[in-house]
Amino acid sequence: MTTPSKKTTGQAALEKVFGPGGWLAHHHPNYEYRPGQLEMAESVEAALENRQHLIVEAGTGTGKTLAYLVPLMRSGRRVVISTGTKNLQEQLFYKDLPFLKKLFPELRVTLMKGRQNYLCRQKLYDLEKQPALSGMEEVKQYPKLREWEGRTKTGDRAELGWLPDSSELWKHIDARRETCTGQKCAQFERCFITWMHQRAAESDLIIVNHHLFFADLALREREYAALLPDYSALVFDEAHEMEDVATQYFGLQVSNFRVEELARDTEATLRMKGLKCPEVLAAVGELRRRADLFFELFPGTEGRTNFDNRDSFLEVHRGAYTSLTNALLRLQTELSRLPDRPEEIHNLERRATELRQAFELVLESQARNTVYWWERRGRGVFVEATPIDVSTLLRARLFEQVETVILTSATLAVGGTFDFLKRRLGVQNAKERILNSHFDYPRQALLYTPLHLPDPREPHFARQAAEEVVQLLKATRGRAFVLFTSYVQMREVYERVRPRLRFPLLIQGSMPRTELLDRFRATPHAVLFGTSSFWQGVDVQGEQLSAVFIDRLPFAVPTDPVTAARIRQINEEGGNAFTDYQVPQAVITLKQGFGRLIRSESDRGVLAILDHRMVRKPYGRVFFESLPQYRQTNRLEDVKVFMRE
Repeated sequence: MTTPSKKTTGQAALEKVFGPGGWLAHHHPNYEYRPGQLEMAESVEAALENRQHLIVEAGTGTGKTLAYLVPLMRSGRRVVISTGTKNLQEQLFYKDLPFLKKLFPELRVTLMKGRQNYLCRQKLYDLEKQPALSGMEEVKQYPKLREWEGRTKTGDRAELGWLPDSSELWKHIDARRETCTGQKCAQFERCFITWMHQRAAESDLIIVNHHLFFADLALREREYAALLPDYSALVFDEAHEMEDVATQYFGLQVSNFRVEELARDTEATLRMKGLKCPEVLAAVGELRRRADLFFELFPGTEGRTNFDNRDSFLEVHRGAYTSLTNALLRLQTELSRLPDRPEEIHNLERRATELRQAFELVLESQARNTVYWWERRGRGVFVEATPIDVSTLLRARLFEQVETVILTSATLAVGGTFDFLKRRLGVQNAKERILNSHFDYPRQALLYTPLHLPDPREPHFARQAAEEVVQLLKATRGRAFVLFTSYVQMREVYERVRPRLRFPLLIQGSMPRTELLDRFRATPHAVLFGTSSFWQGVDVQGEQLSAVFIDRLPFAVPTDPVTAARIRQINEEGGNAFTDYQVPQAVITLKQGFGRLIRSESDRGVLAILDHRMVRKPYGRVFFESLPQYRQTNRLEDVKVFMRE
């Protein structure tokens, strides 16, 4: 059969790829004709041809990845594809695109990740000249890294399956921007970052993740060099995550970790360059002391706290704050005084200046549309300035600048519309499509909403929820995710359930997330207790996952500083924050959680939400209207019958 080239136009060309008897039918081992996939491909192609934006919700199993890739590959335009995670990036680059390149062999594709994922050759060489290895493990790792550096084409850490995620050595040799000397580096022409940018500039498709994309968008606004080459079209896969990631990168953060990183890098640079600079080292010591005194002023309890009282905080602690900023100024000054300064010293001076200015902005500025807050997390104290609403920023910097932006996910619509998404992201004049999954949900899934449990906000909810979970797990013979909105609630229910069941129980925090998922997949009748990180991006097909239980409707914590600021802003502008923001946000999160269960036409299972508000409260109707057409019940006996079928 002939394959449709970029010159072939219209619906007929796409039918030759996606239709019965088409190219996919002959080449894809798991091909099945999916009308929704062809519809999505046609919508994406029309958006590209007409220079329009498109929002498309494609239900699980639609095959949305191939549905947008083929039109992009036919378009002849440079397109950036932004994914929610590095895992999805790698799936696109190493699995989906090599398969489709049989159809478009001349297409050029580049994978781009954040700089910390890549090796810096110069740092690796410097480490050999001035050994700074600590411990036998790092001593063993170094020669393996040198051998790899000589043969790798990308310098991507993902190639190093043997290097632990927690490796301290990698932090000394990665290519992050803060320590990069750019074109003045002796290795610039051989630099993996240089090579990556060169490949991207010559590519048709560039695969990034949301964090890298919004880092690029923020850098462009601050007039730094862009990370990405120019492009005329953009696809956001897992677009439901856009607001959260954009909020992070359009904000500003200072922390004790950031101060310590500057201090440590200064000492390491002086050591690597063989510079004897007692004045600089004295300034580093003073900076550490002043930072310790400043960050100790924040209470020791973990969590996020509103920082609306910055003025009164500074009234009381002006001395400690001024001492810290003066210590940064002193370090900056001492670095500037060094004779014949190498580029690495210029970098450190710039970073000291930027960090001092960041402290002043976070502690003293009164910017509108900004919420100020701080968080203590482990040994870290983070002070942040975060935009409350990013819709205006995204409209001006993204949707009005790029000809075609395509937003897709299985979870974008609320109550059958994209109104919530468009409001939060500033999208105007976009075409819209909702494509239902071809799965037979009434046959494959049962939605169980018990009415006898107390309100999840009541203190005895955990005890009764644990009893319900025990009964449900007996009915499903384990094989379940039990998901929670609170880590504390997860622990309490887990401890109550554990002595009553013989199924293997796994709990988040007991081992790394990837290892936990591998253990779940490999252990018959296993049960995994988890929180938010298991609500999305997890794919377990087959009988091994036959149930997903969720303890309560996943409303964001209303006292969280950013959530509280958004609620206040919407109400002050005459809206109703509960119906306009809190409910839609919870709906999308719930859809993500339930999306873990039915991943193929052969999957069957039970979805249980242990929060009777979904049934008893008027707003519960929005949740039901937004979920697929599952079979529904309030009776545990129906669950048992369904699982026996």
